[in-house]
Amino acid sequence: MEKNTKAKRSTFAVLFYLNTSKRKKDGTCPVVGRITVDANSVQFSTKINLSSPYWDAKKGRAKKERKELSEINRTLDRLEKQVKAHYSRILETEGYVTAERVKNALNGVGEKASNLLQLFEEHNTEFQKRVGVNRVYDTYYSYLLTFKHLSNFIRLKYNSEDVPLISLTHKFINDFDFYLRIDRRMQASTVLGHMISLKKIITRAINQGTLRRNPFMNYVAEQPLKKYRHLTEEEFQKILTTPIAPTRYSRTRDWFVFSSFTGLSYADMCALSVDNLIMEQDGSTWIKIPRQKTGTVCCIKLLSIPLMIIEKYKDERKTDKVFNMISLSNICINLKEIAKLCGIERNLTYHLARHTYATQTCISQGVPIETVSKLMGHSSIQTTQIYAKITNQKVNEDMKKLFTQVSGKYQVLESDITSEIAHKKFPHWLKVKQIFPEKK
Repeated sequence: MEKNTKAKRSTFAVLFYLNTSKRKKDGTCPVVGRITVDANSVQFSTKINLSSPYWDAKKGRAKKERKELSEINRTLDRLEKQVKAHYSRILETEGYVTAERVKNALNGVGEKASNLLQLFEEHNTEFQKRVGVNRVYDTYYSYLLTFKHLSNFIRLKYNSEDVPLISLTHKFINDFDFYLRIDRRMQASTVLGHMISLKKIITRAINQGTLRRNPFMNYVAEQPLKKYRHLTEEEFQKILTTPIAPTRYSRTRDWFVFSSFTGLSYADMCALSVDNLIMEQDGSTWIKIPRQKTGTVCCIKLLSIPLMIIEKYKDERKTDKVFNMISLSNICINLKEIAKLCGIERNLTYHLARHTYATQTCISQGVPIETVSKLMGHSSIQTTQIYAKITNQKVNEDMKKLFTQVSGKYQVLESDITSEIAHKKFPHWLKVKQIFPEKK
């Protein structure tokens, strides 16, 4: 038996005894282990049976009369060492320990990862199993990249293969940010992506009770300058009308165009199945699908062009998926070539199609922002207002409508100051007529 007073008011002991109350038919009794922490005890099985004459109750070991008994003692020594190791680890990493938790750790029941990379690897293993079900490979790949950079950072900074979760501080988070931004020379958007992935692992550690304080508290990442871009009408026409021979480029172009008429992201395109295509009584076809990013269901009526694209690839389906999508990285490579073929002098990304749907296909055609929000599957209209940036063309058209509507309604008084200013700066506005009551 050993006592440990490392923690305040905490005692720890482990011993072995022969449970003679459960004697078997062959006369042997089970050797049972007992773990005691702060006067609370639990028993665990050693899977060893022994006859009473060969047991030394005082020493808690088998008598050394036979060779096989020495092997039993070595097994008990090994178990005792494991129990002590689990006790010390739990106490060190989590600050509190119970006999039940030590027993569970010994038996591998409910044991939680105590190190950062260990927990990260556990997360990635689980995430990989969800790829193709409700997660996409590219998101999994982004976690692998963050894991790689985090591993390199820990080796460089701490000369270690891993770090205890309990040791993570605000400084660790800032140091990793600095490493990515300065040492690795990453852009703000790339750094932000890696920090979001790391924060997901930290949240997991907090939820499982391993971490009590959030090292991300008060951390403020440098926000990348967001440029919500979309194709101009001229660029979109080039994408639609430029002849492209039936190759991987034409296929990628069709997917891009489909998303430009539906607002579906790459992940949504991968998840789109024939079950998501709904035929209404009026003959129209709708897509009803939960967004992969938010889970919000979006309902999109299909126009003629996306319907033609669905029909075009109907016979190529190998599963219930509408399209046989390739990896996002390969799509991005193809889009660069498509931009060259179409004479578009800017970098095409697949997400550009979603922006184009919001602006060119919807808002610029007069679709109300509230409707666009539903079509995009946004949970709030504020997201749509940022996402679907209104074009200057739309503003100009709206102002023309306003001018037409107010024409003939208003006239300023010739004798007041406002009128004098209007004469000088805005003489064309004085053409509108409506007499205001003269003030007395």
